[in-house]
Amino acid sequence: MVNRFTSANAALTLKVVGIILIVSFLLDFLVLLFPFQPTDRIWQINIATALVDRGIVPLVGVGALFTGQWMQEASDSPQGFDLRFPVLVLCSILGLMFLLIFPLHLNNVRQASTQTVSQINQDAEQAENQLKNQLSQFQAQLNNEQGKAQLEQLRTQAKAQFTELLNNEQRYQEALKSNQVPAAQKELLKKFKANPQELDKFIAQQTDPQGLANQRLTQIRQRRDDASKQAKDNAWKSGLRIGMSSLLLAIGYIIIGWTGLRGMGALQGGKPKGKVPAR
Repeated sequence: MVNRFTSANAALTLKVVGIILIVSFLLDFLVLLFPFQPTDRIWQINIATALVDRGIVPLVGVGALFTGQWMQEASDSPQGFDLRFPVLVLCSILGLMFLLIFPLHLNNVRQASTQTVSQINQDAEQAENQLKNQLSQFQAQLNNEQGKAQLEQLRTQAKAQFTELLNNEQRYQEALKSNQVPAAQKELLKKFKANPQELDKFIAQQTDPQGLANQRLTQIRQRRDDASKQAKDNAWKSGLRIGMSSLLLAIGYIIIGWTGLRGMGALQGGKPKGKVPAR
């Protein structure tokens, strides 16, 4: 008597857990649909990702529900309402849904990646044009005597500041020991101390408009290449993870749904049977 009661209680618990898992997924699905933007590619990608990430939840619920139903039948407990048929229909629908998500998500991710890379290239091209315009304006200013005098004054001031620091041994050692001075600057100070001509070369490079523009141009193109590579990598990873997971979920739901419906006689045109025939 006790074992029968325990078995019936366990079966009921499994069925309740299964129903809660399935219903919670359906509620999540409805919430995720809002705001409803079916023509927005990003919305489609987010929906597909969220559904696939939650796709295992109703699968576990179906397993718990069917296990509870089997335990009730084995213990000859009161069956109540048989939820297997609507659950199998839901599994078939979910299987088709995840099967459709597989190609749609891959296509959406590919198009989104292409659009992102195109935007990155456009932004980089805009930054390059802006840099070239600034260089042209600065070079135009250097063509007159006033601009040349200002540039020479800037070089003289920079050299005087470095020379003062290098000639003051105490300040020089404090700079080398300071945690606020970057390691690269410390190496430059050591190089200037050992060879004063390196200081003149450094100042000339740092005040050369064309050289600075080339450095900036290299940085812009490097960031463009890095951002494009990251966008392509993210698209590839998302397409592979979500696409393969969606395909596996589709296979699982279709096998469960169609096999169960066939076993209940629903796919042969007859009425659903109350129990799955024993094998």
